[in-house]
Amino acid sequence: MRTDLFDFDLPSERIALRPAVPRDVARLLVVRPGGALEDRGVRDLPDLLTPGDALVVNDTRVIPARLTGRRIGRDTEPKIEATLTERLDGSHWRAFVRPAKKLAAGDVVRFGEEGKVCFLGQLDATVEGKGDGGEVTLSFAFHGPVLDQAISERGDMPLPPYIASKRKPDDRDRTDYQTLFARDDGSVAAPTAGLHFTDELLAKLEARGVALHKVTLHVGPGTFLPVHAEDTAEHRMHAEHAVITAETADALNAVHARGGKLVAVGSTAMRTLESAADDSGTIRQFAENTSIFITPGYRFKAVDAMMTNFHLPRSTLFMLVSAFCGIDVMKRAYAHAIAEGYRFYSYGDASLLFRAS
Repeated sequence: MRTDLFDFDLPSERIALRPAVPRDVARLLVVRPGGALEDRGVRDLPDLLTPGDALVVNDTRVIPARLTGRRIGRDTEPKIEATLTERLDGSHWRAFVRPAKKLAAGDVVRFGEEGKVCFLGQLDATVEGKGDGGEVTLSFAFHGPVLDQAISERGDMPLPPYIASKRKPDDRDRTDYQTLFARDDGSVAAPTAGLHFTDELLAKLEARGVALHKVTLHVGPGTFLPVHAEDTAEHRMHAEHAVITAETADALNAVHARGGKLVAVGSTAMRTLESAADDSGTIRQFAENTSIFITPGYRFKAVDAMMTNFHLPRSTLFMLVSAFCGIDVMKRAYAHAIAEGYRFYSYGDASLLFRAS
């Protein structure tokens, strides 16, 4: 399909720079196939689901993967920004750097703001190799847990560009940009639909008879990359590692067997479930990389409903929700959300989508 079919105009003032407080007071737009749009709130979620349904959340944890430093060892010391994207081993990371033209193999970058007190002092990394599009391989002077601590002390949360371009990350983002379910370190972006949950909301869902199950997908840098191809068939997704345990797979299959709905909380939970399901809809144990790219025409196998935030024009995420509900339905829903003042993107409001037949 043509990429421009997924374009729409969004006023910049609709982009949320901070989340709602408390998290579950965010708005919720309900989209049903063939039905009227419903303006609700996240706190209404228990009433919108049926006893026996199950929410599936992503329990990945965002690391403070954005590092700021300077190149050292040459005549000049230009500022370097790096976003860690993939751990290769105990001391090596793949990263995107800016400006990449200022770095060559063998250069050393010293990370950390001047004057910032850090337990481990200097954090140096050597550029071992350069790839395309600003990608480099960094070899850090520290190793293992010591390196993890140094990154945590010096790094910032990797806010999406549409937020980071308007304000700098701060200590508040270390809490705001982490879900209640975060457990396993590994993501460079939050599974943002999960940001809306509170302990109180989970208690109400449990009382309603709605189960909660956890899967893992470590969100990679591809979530920030625009689709440059003119046709969606020419776009390639970055691979991300996903895990569903055998116990969780059995529990999710049992939900369907009893007539309940599987509700994916976010696109990452959706992509994990659909990657693990066979053609009959049975979910299997899964611990693999997935690069699944869901566009209109895809036949959904496992997911019945989806809770998700509002996404960028021409993004793979807007393509996914258009596949789930229909592109005309989602364009109508987004036009309604814009007109009614919904807050967009990572820190914004949410939608509850029911799958088109």
